[in-house]
Amino acid sequence: MTPPAASEVWFVTGSQGLYGEDTLRQVAEQSRSVSDRLAAVPGAPVRVVWKPVLTDSAAILSLVMEANAEPACVGLVAWMHTFSPAKMWISGLDMLRKPLLHLHTQAGAELPWATIDMEFMNLNQAAHGDREFGYLQTRLGVARKTVAGHVCDPATAPRVHAWMRAARGYDALRRLRLARFGDNMRDVAVTEGDKVEAQLRFGVSVNAYGVADLVDAVSSVADAAVATLVKEYADTYRMAPQLADGGGRHDALRYAARIELGLRDFLTDGGFGAFTTNFEDLGGLRQLPGIAVQRLMADGYGFGAEGDWKTSALLAALKAAGTGLPGGTSFMEDYTYNLVPGEQLVLGSHMLEVCPSIAAGQPSCEIHPLGIGGREDPVRLVFDAEPGPAAVIGLVDVGDRFRLVANRIDVVPPPQPLPRLPVARAVWRPVPDFGTATEAWLTAGGPHHTVLTSALGTEELADLADMLRTELLLIDETTDMRQFIKEIRWNQAYYRLAGGL
Repeated sequence: MTPPAASEVWFVTGSQGLYGEDTLRQVAEQSRSVSDRLAAVPGAPVRVVWKPVLTDSAAILSLVMEANAEPACVGLVAWMHTFSPAKMWISGLDMLRKPLLHLHTQAGAELPWATIDMEFMNLNQAAHGDREFGYLQTRLGVARKTVAGHVCDPATAPRVHAWMRAARGYDALRRLRLARFGDNMRDVAVTEGDKVEAQLRFGVSVNAYGVADLVDAVSSVADAAVATLVKEYADTYRMAPQLADGGGRHDALRYAARIELGLRDFLTDGGFGAFTTNFEDLGGLRQLPGIAVQRLMADGYGFGAEGDWKTSALLAALKAAGTGLPGGTSFMEDYTYNLVPGEQLVLGSHMLEVCPSIAAGQPSCEIHPLGIGGREDPVRLVFDAEPGPAAVIGLVDVGDRFRLVANRIDVVPPPQPLPRLPVARAVWRPVPDFGTATEAWLTAGGPHHTVLTSALGTEELADLADMLRTELLLIDETTDMRQFIKEIRWNQAYYRLAGGL
């Protein structure tokens, strides 16, 4: 996948000409200092770029239009250093098409109690200016995140960084092209959805391609490239003896490598960042793509099985949001349960396609019968997921809108070995408990295909949902079923009303 251009957020500061040039020079100096301190906090997922102080509506509108047109800019961080009369922001905010974070801060953390005078008060009145700005954002219905605190406060930067990651995921989704090989699995409801509305709401362009197009790409791969990739497999994974050079199934490994190379070529040539496959529509492919899909996900591509384009798009967005963070993000499916009282667990997996970014240890490259699809035995990576806190997120079309459903989980080691389950898998304990989490998920209409992420937290998910103006139902330690059902009912009314505003 072609890496995106270096992302950045623009730090914009509001003031006005009333204060005079001397004051505005101080505003600019202090604004740049705050921007630089924010940029210097370790772990920033994008660059922070300072912009000159804005003092009138023409300059604000000009900057907003520039930000809208700049591919590298994924959002604006706005701070009203002094009092910036908010009517001058109306045109700019009305035209803004990038995510917005309102940073409610000030230049100094501590007031100079012994020397403070009205000159200081006139210069340092963000408490005044940001309230004016906050009012106008609310009046215009601007989607934004508000973070209050000084940039030296350890609690401030992580919240800003979460928003930055969400903005990067939002940006990836807005320009995402998704290739759908065939249609979705026959008679399945939840993988259906309104692709036109998805492009309008999220920006993702979903288009179908015949499997024959992929077969042509696979057939055109050079033998030398296949040999090079097979060697990479052998160097990277624990290789099953029958797949090794000279083994009885080595030809299957070579064909799996050919699928990966052909699929990569097709996606690269078409500028695609996500794709789907369907075991019911394999055309001339000898195997259902397994290791190919797993490795492409590890490189940042979105994926959905059985034609599930919504999960594929969501995975691509969350991959982009989690770039550079520890942990991983993968396509996942709730498969089966351990329902022993007090020991309830979910066993998640899929036929083949789980991303090795979530693996605990080195994956094993193996070949086994699949049982469905009517093709040769597919090659896949087998592993257990790394234990630790994570979340599973699903995206569904509920008819009049899209809905995100997320559940905090704790991934745990399998209680016992799984010697006869030759697929990648994750075992987890849902939060707050199995009964509440699964009842809430089912009540919300959550899908069986999800994205499992140990890289991102729920704050990034909430920020992304706000940017997309999409409902998010979060299942966590605070979830109470009666209140959760009420939230669904309230949301039903809210989103119908909001859609007409």
